[in-house]
Amino acid sequence: MLREKVTQLLQEAMDENPSLFLISLDIQGNNDIKVAIDGDNGVTVQDCIAVSRKVEHNLDREEEDFSLEVMSIGATTPLQQVRQYKKNIGRVLEVKTNAGTKIEGTLEDATDETVTLTWKAREPKPVGKGKVTVHKTETIPYEDIVEAKVMIKF
Repeated sequence: MLREKVTQLLQEAMDENPSLFLISLDIQGNNDIKVAIDGDNGVTVQDCIAVSRKVEHNLDREEEDFSLEVMSIGATTPLQQVRQYKKNIGRVLEVKTNAGTKIEGTLEDATDETVTLTWKAREPKPVGKGKVTVHKTETIPYEDIVEAKVMIKF
């Protein structure tokens, strides 16, 4: 019952601010509610407050006691939804695949089924000694991605 009500209230909050989207909702046995959100343009403290108020002001503590925490996902949190990939086009990602490979490249495109990464690599020359820089591109289906994180460069 509580999960259904919270889910409904979160959907209403997302409808009021369409740039926000829900990443996760976790409700522990003691009604400890944890909500993680993200946004197409990032998430401000005001966004978290608005979502928190939407949920908190529409639940009755007399009926069921609860604690509520609304947070934005961290910069190093792995990407989980297609919408997160799409908002990070142009940024550098580190992607681990089911095959055990790790690719660090620029996210060039994100469709509903795949992501496309580009990067430069040093490879041996086809003829002679030495190495040459080559441009690589790989399109990876989401189901082949174990983990993808935005790489923060300073």
